[in-house]
Amino acid sequence: QVQLVESGGGLVQAGGSLRLSCAASGRTYSAYAMGWFRQAPGKEREFVARIHWSGGNTYYADSAKGRFTISRYNAKNTVYLQMNSLKPEDTAVYYCACAVVPRWSDYAGEYDYWGQGTQVTVSS
Repeated sequence: QVQLVESGGGLVQAGGSLRLSCAASGRTYSAYAMGWFRQAPGKEREFVARIHWSGGNTYYADSAKGRFTISRYNAKNTVYLQMNSLKPEDTAVYYCACAVVPRWSDYAGEYDYWGQGTQVTVSS
């Protein structure tokens, strides 16, 4: 089992920045990749970014490229999502997810563990 706890969400004006954190505990040694997803009201959960837990390779959704940066600090079992130049359409609940099977995927169903989510609201 891997437990994930997100933090760092909040209300920010358009153009502002937020840094989300995801603290992992439990069998973190089994983690292959960590991902960030988001879900806006009435919409499906969508992929934002992912990072290979040991190698550090990253991949981003087109909507996140150039504005968001995913990183990890293995010593603290923590993954971050630095979000800059935020837009109102970035408003959503952001979820951290962990894949323990070697799957390098954008698909939410490929991730094994999920956090409870943190709300990000961007005002115009």
